[in-house]
Amino acid sequence: MKQKPRRKAKKLDSAEVSESFAPIVSAFAGDPDVKLGRMFSSSSVLNVNGKIFAMLVKGKLVVKLPGLRVEQLVSSGNGERFDPGHGRLMKEWVAANTDEQSWLSLAKEAYRFVKGDKPQKER
Repeated sequence: MKQKPRRKAKKLDSAEVSESFAPIVSAFAGDPDVKLGRMFSSSSVLNVNGKIFAMLVKGKLVVKLPGLRVEQLVSSGNGERFDPGHGRLMKEWVAANTDEQSWLSLAKEAYRFVKGDKPQKER
């Protein structure tokens, strides 16, 4: 059986994405490790070093964060657990219930988590 060729992630181009997701794409445009791809029927998916950290799904920003942070967002009403469509909620993924103005800070937080950056200690 012949396998379908995998789509390669593209360099960032905010012209190819939803208007609401474009500011996030633009914010990461200078990072050579961040690429734009597709998943969960969305063409607005950002990954760092091949790992997805933010995407636009059905008009909502979905980001990957530590489970405890996801719990905080859900319990505060600022997010809901992400269900990719098969009825199984994903514990490290949250769909933001916030306005688009706060999406960039969530995307940056997700980027740091997925990339593996350690939080800076306060001095």
